[in-house]
Amino acid sequence: MNNAQGSKAYQQINIASEVENASPHRLVSMLFEGAIRQLAIAKGAIERQDTASKGTAISKTIAIIGELEGSLQDKETNEVSGNLSRLYDYMIRTLSQANIDSSTEKLNEVGLLIIEIKSGWDAIPEDQRNPPRPAEAQAGSAAEGS
Repeated sequence: MNNAQGSKAYQQINIASEVENASPHRLVSMLFEGAIRQLAIAKGAIERQDTASKGTAISKTIAIIGELEGSLQDKETNEVSGNLSRLYDYMIRTLSQANIDSSTEKLNEVGLLIIEIKSGWDAIPEDQRNPPRPAEAQAGSAAEGS
């Protein structure tokens, strides 16, 4: 195993360990970070005219945004979830066009949107990041009523 392979193996183990121990809030933050990282890779690939790497990085970004969109709840009744769902859809369409056009401008546009959403996500106060599940909330209120 050469140094590059060893380094990559270490990174994968490190990421797997972080995912395994992460809170749901941190996992979403990691998705945003991964999307930002893939956008940077795609921009570099466009500058190098590396079509294969560009396509791979944009595809990974689209997959990450798809995961974020899929994690939204109550999109029909919750205004914030509905707005995020439409924004994620817009980002995916913009990324698809960026891939066709090899447009760093479109990648930058999506990157700025992701950074803005991530900053709002990261600003959620610690005590509100992982609300109890419905069963836990009911158990908590039953205990409070005793």
